[in-house]
Order: sequence, then structure tokens, then C-alpha cells
Amino acid sequence: MNILAIETATPACAMALRTSDGVELSFVVDDERHHTEALTPGIRDLLIQAGITPKAIDRVVVDRGPGLFTGLRVGIATAIGFALGASADLVGVTSLELLAHGALRGGVRGTLVSAVDGRRGEVFVQTFELDDDVTPVSEPIVSIPQSVADEWTKRGDAVTFTGDGVARYETLFLPLAAGAIFDQRVPPALEALRLGLDRPKEALIVPLYLREADAVANFTTRERSQ
Repeated sequence: MNILAIETATPACAMALRTSDGVELSFVVDDERHHTEALTPGIRDLLIQAGITPKAIDRVVVDRGPGLFTGLRVGIATAIGFALGASADLVGVTSLELLAHGALRGGVRGTLVSAVDGRRGEVFVQTFELDDDVTPVSEPIVSIPQSVADEWTKRGDAVTFTGDGVARYETLFLPLAAGAIFDQRVPPALEALRLGLDRPKEALIVPLYLREADAVANFTTRERSQ
């Protein structure tokens, strides 16, 4: 099975490809929120390097969030259009579980908090337990970085933090006596390939935004101030 993975939940634009003979390729083509300009050419170049055509793709896996609103819209729309054009299956994964699986593959075990930078001084977070596999122990939520750090300070439990939400607010997480940081700023598209291989196809990918778009929030704020 030829599988394409699309990752646009963070400022980075990434993609990965697994061919039917088991070859895996992965690119991070941009990290400046240029998803619209970078994604389609990146996919084209990835297919060229693998020596396969778009029609040869059997399954498209896309990160549905949480993450940056515009990036998710671009990624999901591209995935849907590509899957339709190639008559391929469509599968969704989340940015927070990708970070957790990337940490597991990187050797992390025990309690892990995945955190994606949500801008506006917020992070999208979810807690997992890592042993032989990845087990979610909470639901994805939007929170304030200081609140996340305070919670784990009070708990005093050993925990590892990962994601660009941790990197941005590193000064809050580094001092935690029982905390560690696993440096991983982009949800790994290679993990999307592996998760998407066995998951059932979906008729519709629903974005996991967790909050309204920046434009809507700004408009609402202006309305309330009048």
C-alpha cells in the first residue's frame, strides 16, 4: 500500500510517504506558516523522489488537529482533494497523538504531556502513558502554559513534555524538578503513516480545533468592546 501523510498543524509544513515495498520518506518543507504555498509542491517533489504518480496513492493520512486554524484547513482540504483525485482512502490522526508516538519511538516511557502551541498565550495539551504502546489518559484541551506547569508542579510526578508548545514556553517547564523535555517541535509525519496504515477509512475528516478561529475571536472581541 502506498500511503501519503500530510502534517500542517504547526507553523511547519511536513509530509511523508510510504511505498508498497516499505520505503519511507519524510520532508519538512517549510516552518514559516506558508502552508498554502509549500504543501502542494512538497507533495509533488515527494512523489517524484519516490518514483510514483498521484494515482498510485492508496491512502491519505492527515493531521486534523489541534493546531493552527489556517494550517489545518489547508492540510485537510488538500488531503480531501488528493484522496478524491486518486480514489484513495482518507484517514485522520491528531497532532497530540503523533507527538506521543514520536516520543515513544524516541525512547520515552512513563507519563507524557504533548503540547502544541495554540498562539494567544495558549497551548493544546493531552496526557498519555507510554509503555509498550501509547495510551491517552486525558482528552485534548486548550490551556494556559502556566496552568499546565503549575498542575505538574503540584503533582510532583515524573513527567516528560514534548511539542512546540513546550519549546515556546520552555522557561516554564525546565524548572520542574520531576519534569523532562523531549525536543520534538513538529508532529512527526512518519508516525502518521504508521498509525494510518491500520485505521479504518473515514468518509469525513472533522477538524479538531478546540476553539474558534483567530478571525472570529478578534471580531467577537471588537463587537463586545463597542
